[in-house]
Amino acid sequence: MRMVAEIFWDQKKGPKNCDTGVCVVFYLGGYFLRSHFGACVMASTSRLLSSRGARIAGYESILGKGLDMYVRDPYEQDTNPQGILNLGTSENKLCYDIIHERLTRPGVNSLAPHLLQYTNVQGLESFREEIAKFLTEYARAQNPLDPEHIVVMNGCSSVLASLTAVLCDSEDGYLIPTPYYGSVYPDSWLYGKVRPVHVPLDSKMSDGESHPFMLTVKKLENAMTEATKQGIRVRALILINPHNPLGDIYPAHLLKECLDFAHRYGLHVIIDEIYMLSVYDGTFTSVHSFDRLPDPERTHIIWGFSKDFAMCGVRVGTVYTQSQEVRKALNRLACFHACAGPVQQVLSHLIWDQEWINNTFLPANRRRLLESQRILVNGLQKLNIPVLKCCAGLFVWADFRKFLQTQTFEAEMDLWWKLIHEKVYIGPGQAFYCSEPGWFRLVFSDSVSKIQLGIKRLQQALGVLAACDTEDIPPLVSGEETTSEMIDSDSDTSDVLKDMADATQLKKIVVY
Repeated sequence: MRMVAEIFWDQKKGPKNCDTGVCVVFYLGGYFLRSHFGACVMASTSRLLSSRGARIAGYESILGKGLDMYVRDPYEQDTNPQGILNLGTSENKLCYDIIHERLTRPGVNSLAPHLLQYTNVQGLESFREEIAKFLTEYARAQNPLDPEHIVVMNGCSSVLASLTAVLCDSEDGYLIPTPYYGSVYPDSWLYGKVRPVHVPLDSKMSDGESHPFMLTVKKLENAMTEATKQGIRVRALILINPHNPLGDIYPAHLLKECLDFAHRYGLHVIIDEIYMLSVYDGTFTSVHSFDRLPDPERTHIIWGFSKDFAMCGVRVGTVYTQSQEVRKALNRLACFHACAGPVQQVLSHLIWDQEWINNTFLPANRRRLLESQRILVNGLQKLNIPVLKCCAGLFVWADFRKFLQTQTFEAEMDLWWKLIHEKVYIGPGQAFYCSEPGWFRLVFSDSVSKIQLGIKRLQQALGVLAACDTEDIPPLVSGEETTSEMIDSDSDTSDVLKDMADATQLKKIVVY
């Protein structure tokens, strides 16, 4: 990749000449592409659009551009074997067979006349009742959750966009630890023009920290202090648990400390638990399970079907909020983001069947996720690529710093483009607002053959790059390159795929 413009970024002060983030213009295969690292929106004028419309139209993201390139040249085993392999989009493709069998049983797709008429924009009462029972059971709530506290929308992005719009004014801020799921920014910015206040986490471990990228209340306090100095009014704290892209889980004591912190400052807390059931090696604690909340009316918990039930295309998200005022405001926007009645009815059947969930779906899903994760991690180990210890989600957070020509975000983009040129698409750290260059997110919830091909293409791409001087790479902790929280290996790279042939069970799964 040939860089053709300056990076608008100050390592100490952050973005220059941008709203937030890093702006780069670079050359990709014959055309210029402007990308926005961190969520920079380039202001533009238009004789057709309002300034708001121009701001919305002008938004671009790294993941969006990467996905666009994939869509133009997607890998297909039979029709386009040289196409781009997508290990960058977080979709669970491992359980179509199980979901298909359950959704095609007799009676599931029956269409009642009232479903063709206007329905309650908050969500069908029967659907919210089933969601309340479902969350009470699987989030281990202390008391039965109230269906009236649930608002249903067409996806968690719609929920987050609506929540930030009704909780914050234009130019208000919300605290959010970095790295984080890249779509949080457009969800909050395009509607409400609400901006993130980053709480930087990185691989360096301070005294008292047990693992890299560890969140502490002290870091929240520091970010709050800095926002106050800059004149930013912070209205909320956003937490993603289980975490995307780190793939770890916040312990209960940390969640409680964060809730107490937010209560001290009068902040709303938005907690995204969309990977609640996608935990394959650990124990998840939902905020629903706490016997008390410091500020119940300012605590809002998001969950949806996309990840935990492997159905991103269905577009159903929910929020549980005890505030009547917040629900009233959300319902005004819900008419723009309503879910189709027939979809709600089908999903009601799905989550009503807890015997199927407990005995069929969850065991199979967790087993397949764990096996796929191990296949990808083993392949990365053979390439001497460390991976942050993870136990949830559909991805791993991998350390590619040794393959950067320099320890800069420019070099990270050079590497990212090199990988795309070798026809493998993964998510660079900048797309998740990571504070240090060289980290990438790789999705493993796909077929064994695609994971194997991805490792092979990574090997080809990285094999033609000269690794930079490892002395320039900051150690992960106390001068050591590996810790109990990192999965690493010094294995010979000549036999990258040997250990991946054992996943006979996964190979039998038809992935669409």
